[in-house]
Amino acid sequence: MGRALARDARAVGRLALDTEFMGEGRYRTLLCLIQLAIPDRSGTDERLELIDPLAGDFGAGAEDLGSVLADPAIQIVVHAGRQDIALLRRRYSTSVRNVFDTQVAAGFAGLGAQCSYETLLAEILGVRVSKSASFTRWDARPLSAEQLAYAREDVVHLLALASELERRLSALERLSWAREECQALEQASDERDLDVIFERLPRIRTLNASARRVAREIVAWRERTAAAEDRPVPSVLADAALVEIARRGPSSRAELAQIRGAGAGNRPRRAEQLLEVIARARELPPDSAPPAQRVPPPRPEDAPLIALAEALVRARAREAGLAHELLATRADLQLLLAASRETRGDADVRTLRGWRRELVGAELLELLDGRLSLAVSGRELSIEARASAQPREEGS
Repeated sequence: MGRALARDARAVGRLALDTEFMGEGRYRTLLCLIQLAIPDRSGTDERLELIDPLAGDFGAGAEDLGSVLADPAIQIVVHAGRQDIALLRRRYSTSVRNVFDTQVAAGFAGLGAQCSYETLLAEILGVRVSKSASFTRWDARPLSAEQLAYAREDVVHLLALASELERRLSALERLSWAREECQALEQASDERDLDVIFERLPRIRTLNASARRVAREIVAWRERTAAAEDRPVPSVLADAALVEIARRGPSSRAELAQIRGAGAGNRPRRAEQLLEVIARARELPPDSAPPAQRVPPPRPEDAPLIALAEALVRARAREAGLAHELLATRADLQLLLAASRETRGDADVRTLRGWRRELVGAELLELLDGRLSLAVSGRELSIEARASAQPREEGS
């Protein structure tokens, strides 16, 4: 991205972008192409630009694009852009501000929460595009004429789509809701958190403190090895094998080879590295902190309560003309139910924050407390407060 393009983006305060990438067979997803669309100053036309991150001279424009992405005065328009933003943040070592995601916005305009770009273009703009090059090799050079045309199509209508969605949301007085939701995308990241990876290991809670320390060290070694070789993490060592190695603590290649799926037993150098990691881990203090408490697993008796809560969510979403997935997922409702059962107060779940709490979150708490009832009247769902029910006391 040259300085002229960056200057144009600042002048109009708007930029649409998309990316092409490949993650197969790698430690990190590879950013292969960046597509940009910038309206001209008259607003009647737009300029398209393709940036090739795999080209040798890519670094020349990095500072310019990075500064544009981080400028809160420039709206960055994307569609389903979480991974695009994560890739750009890492590739440019920059922040991405003022994001407007057309897929997110569509959910607030009464369309599906997971609408594809093609669907929105057809329904809102009456435009049809071909998606024939989706699964081609974007890391191969040179790119074909078909690939280049496909890449341009991904941004050529994106600004017009965003403008129409903004117009509709303004009329519905929901534009601020959509912007609030899009703001979370600014933190999208593909960085791997070792603590989170450790917590998600299968059967990790069954290990004692010494074995947990070994598991933590193996997790870190596995990440370093996968990054150095640019390979998917499971191809270095599978989760189940990692936990079993930590449990048994082998001290020789023969012992290591007895663990199914260890893999490293077939590669002498890697086996030696793994055994060294295990030996060093034994010298460290035990992992005194137990794994974080996960969300309690659903109980059989939860199913009708979840269904009841979901009925309330869907009813309020229908009334508001919103995609119900924006209000609460089944996982959100399970968290709410678990918190209600354990009387821990409000769960840390998005449905109980901001506009969602106002629209349905507070009612969900009342429903689970028995202070709200659902009934069918004339084939319509009715929602009624139950005056006879006593509200739960704080902390009880």
